[in-house]
Amino acid sequence: MKQHEAVIEVMKANGGYSTLAHIYKEVLKVPNVIWNTKTPFKSVNRIVQTHKEFFRIRPGLWGLEEFRNRIPADVIGLDEQKDNKILNEYGHSYYQGLLVEIGNWEKYLTFVPAQDTGRMYLNTKLGDITTLTHIPQFTYQGLVKRARTIDVIWFNNKQMAMPIRMYEVEHTTDIQNSLLKFTDLQDFNIKFHIVANSVRKEEFERKRKYQGFKEIQDRLKFLSYENLAELHTKTAEYVTVKEKIDS
Repeated sequence: MKQHEAVIEVMKANGGYSTLAHIYKEVLKVPNVIWNTKTPFKSVNRIVQTHKEFFRIRPGLWGLEEFRNRIPADVIGLDEQKDNKILNEYGHSYYQGLLVEIGNWEKYLTFVPAQDTGRMYLNTKLGDITTLTHIPQFTYQGLVKRARTIDVIWFNNKQMAMPIRMYEVEHTTDIQNSLLKFTDLQDFNIKFHIVANSVRKEEFERKRKYQGFKEIQDRLKFLSYENLAELHTKTAEYVTVKEKIDS
């Protein structure tokens, strides 16, 4: 079997679309494929970008041309600049899912708000991939209640779980509201991240410098969708190689 045929087989088994990370984790399991390279993941990346059988859906997510009309509309139809509530909700949950998977691979405990657990990340519900069903009671109830609304939280994997990183996915909403949430939780050793389209970085930098956010300015980071997808892919690559070495 040729290399690009192995990639096609993996994507077909996943409904005709897949993250690069998923392809990385599954493609080396396909039998009777000769890679003849120390960097098979670079080959996969090249294959999806150059072969006519594949098309890019959004950062980190690829589809098969022969499945284009069978891929669910909310997966393939997202226009990040379009005011479409259903499509924007799906886009929001897609980036939440990338964050949750990275956190899981990094051995953190992962949490999303209760109202988001039923939303879809690709072909699964967010609640099915998070490791926490309830937020740990890490401090006073008022602050826990505030934290419960954060889009994705990574907690350290200890008996007394404490939040390590918090992510707000700003698909269409006001960045300033998320910065206010982060300010309320500034007394904890947390890194705060705004995840958004790269065109919103200028807005983030402007609002980050507001006097009200002075105390957390150095802990506020911007993560674009493209960079998040790249981080998701690179983390999957590392985990896959490590699992192969340890097996």
